[in-house]
Amino acid sequence: MHFIMIQFLVFILVYPFIYLISILPFRLLYILSDFLSFITFHVVSYRKKVIYNNLITAFPEKSDKEIKEIQKKFYHHFVDIFMEMIKTFTISKKEFIKRMNLTNEEEVKIFMKKYPSNILMASHHSNYEWLAILSQHSDHPVYAAYKKVENKYFDNLAKKSRSRFGSILIPTREFKQLINNNYKEKIEGTYGLISDQNPLPEKALYWRPFFGQKVPVFTGAEKFAKEYNYPVAYIDTRKIKRGYYQATFKVITLNPRELPDFQITDKFFEILENQIREQPEYYFWTHKRFKHVGKEPSSKKKTN
Repeated sequence: MHFIMIQFLVFILVYPFIYLISILPFRLLYILSDFLSFITFHVVSYRKKVIYNNLITAFPEKSDKEIKEIQKKFYHHFVDIFMEMIKTFTISKKEFIKRMNLTNEEEVKIFMKKYPSNILMASHHSNYEWLAILSQHSDHPVYAAYKKVENKYFDNLAKKSRSRFGSILIPTREFKQLINNNYKEKIEGTYGLISDQNPLPEKALYWRPFFGQKVPVFTGAEKFAKEYNYPVAYIDTRKIKRGYYQATFKVITLNPRELPDFQITDKFFEILENQIREQPEYYFWTHKRFKHVGKEPSSKKKTN
């Protein structure tokens, strides 16, 4: 009870500031973002070494000057994403659709109608928080896996915000059960998974190159696709200019069971790596993307 009370007190103290930020016009929102990115980069130096090491590992061909320029641009984007996430609490549907454009809307509608149950893979590139746009182009539920926030009041707020435009957020640990239950009850739906995280080496089923470094990768999306024979697509997001993004729906396979193991996962990472190379400053470099390099168990090396 004491812990819950502390959570509640933190929430009521912080929420007014979140709300005030969310109602700011975008022009003022980005002025605030510029200030916070300066603090994050120059004063706090948030994960500065991690970001730099990720970039020099991913782009050994780039000069130190180029790496630092990407790093600086990344900080602006990084803070922008959090400001835009807060803005989602109050943004209008019209404004939201204007700022997250779906390039192949008709193709998506045809796909969703023909394959009402499918797996959608996504990544931490550009504004993944605004991928809820896809639910506006589907007649069936769009479920998105997410990691629960420890504070239940902020968790409820995040779910409410991200669900404003139709998406249904499901905690990652409950996602498998949801798909299984829906499959048995013949309930259709799109199942969205951000698939570029790093699993623990001992739990990884598959290791593959990522920017020339062999790393463990999640294979959950492929596993679900093959188990239920659901088509797989990828949502490719690009930043057009500040506050404006475009998403392109790309089909990976319509027949997942016909592909060799891990080919779906490989295709996802091939698309993602090309996407990052085109816009490296808009990928989330704050995580240690290459921390497990060289830790692949010998038993896995034989099977890869």
